[in-house]
Amino acid sequence: MAFSILIFLYLLQSFNLASSESFIGVNYGQVADNLPPPSATAKLLQSTAVQKVRLYGADPAMIRALANTGIGIVIGAANGEIPALASDPNFATQWINSNVLAYYPASKIILITVGNEVLLSNDQNLISQLLPAMQNMQRALSSASLGGKVKVSTVHSMAILSRSDPPSSGLFNPAYQDTMRRLLQFQKDNGSPLAVNPYPFFAYQSDARPENLAFCLFQPNAGRVDSGNGMKYMNMFDAQVDAVRSALNAMGFIDVEIVVAETGWPYKGDSNEVGPGIENARAYNGNLVAHLRSMVGTPLMPGKSVDTYIFALYDEDLKSGPASERSFGLYKPDLSMTYDIGLSKSSLTPSTPKTPVTPSPKPTKAGWCVPKAGVSDAQLQASLDYACGQGIDCGPIQPGGACFEPNTVASHASYAMNLYYQKSAKNPWNCDFSETATLTFKNPSYNGCTYPGGSA
Repeated sequence: MAFSILIFLYLLQSFNLASSESFIGVNYGQVADNLPPPSATAKLLQSTAVQKVRLYGADPAMIRALANTGIGIVIGAANGEIPALASDPNFATQWINSNVLAYYPASKIILITVGNEVLLSNDQNLISQLLPAMQNMQRALSSASLGGKVKVSTVHSMAILSRSDPPSSGLFNPAYQDTMRRLLQFQKDNGSPLAVNPYPFFAYQSDARPENLAFCLFQPNAGRVDSGNGMKYMNMFDAQVDAVRSALNAMGFIDVEIVVAETGWPYKGDSNEVGPGIENARAYNGNLVAHLRSMVGTPLMPGKSVDTYIFALYDEDLKSGPASERSFGLYKPDLSMTYDIGLSKSSLTPSTPKTPVTPSPKPTKAGWCVPKAGVSDAQLQASLDYACGQGIDCGPIQPGGACFEPNTVASHASYAMNLYYQKSAKNPWNCDFSETATLTFKNPSYNGCTYPGGSA
């Protein structure tokens, strides 16, 4: 009986942990000639915390490979299909029959994106056909009894905003306002999200100061106060997402949710490109994942994590442009990691509570790294995100872990900062975190939560 209860509790913890990862997705681009078979990609995804995959089209082999995996699938209608979708309801019906009904529900299709960054094309004819195309797609879904089960949206560049700094001043570009109002009314009526592509990488390229890099990479920094509402931002991702939130609110669409359809950082670039690099890419994507898992949210949307699709699963070697365009892949064609951002399920297994530790003898040298007194949650959150993004195992402070309780930023940051210190060279500067941490002789372990460390 006791064993059965333990198994039940373990499964419950595993379920809660899996649920907490539902906001992590990845983009699967196919502008490449060296991609692994879809079946291998599906197995790779199942070995990770990724719960959703965005396809730019509706590749039948990939959709079939994802059947019965439970992974949510976003499929896309290309910009070139918009005129036919807009003018011919039968085309929309055939599109749904071929690309959704043929695989649903075994393949968990959750969202259809009609076009990609259409407004940025400045093709007025195409822009005017976007909403009718989405409407016909929605009608076809409803006729197939999938209305509400599969959503319809379109993906926008951040260029739809005319203002984004400070985030509270976010506004849609006046040139797009009428179009955006009609699109958003459709999305509000049908419960579909606004999908956007925020890239702190490009923000850094336009302002390559060192302090801006830390802000873009979720690394410890002084933060930025929004002059409009006094809220403090510790990273560029939150600032960009909240600028979109402000634009939605300003137009009266407070109920429309936001989805981050793309965000990422290239691990390689041309010699004249500012920002690409494997350490920067690991820091951005790793800290982003840690930030999403923390569930702290953004200043304007606290306590929840926006659904976020990281760009991208693999490199796309046939893309044109600078080298960075071909260097966003988290994994290589041989399925090995380009760099580790903590997505492997093996690092997410709930920890088994340990027996209480007995106090250690007083070490001859300070053995643990902990937060200083009086440090704000915002600063500690930045340090937490940074530490967990550096390849350490933050599983114990995730739901079900031995150090998850108390569920506070201060407690989680304390564990992560110490673990980072222990895993690095244990130099004093490894316990700095922008002057928010200090070394101590006192073992901070408690109950079943053991802090590594001790005398050195």
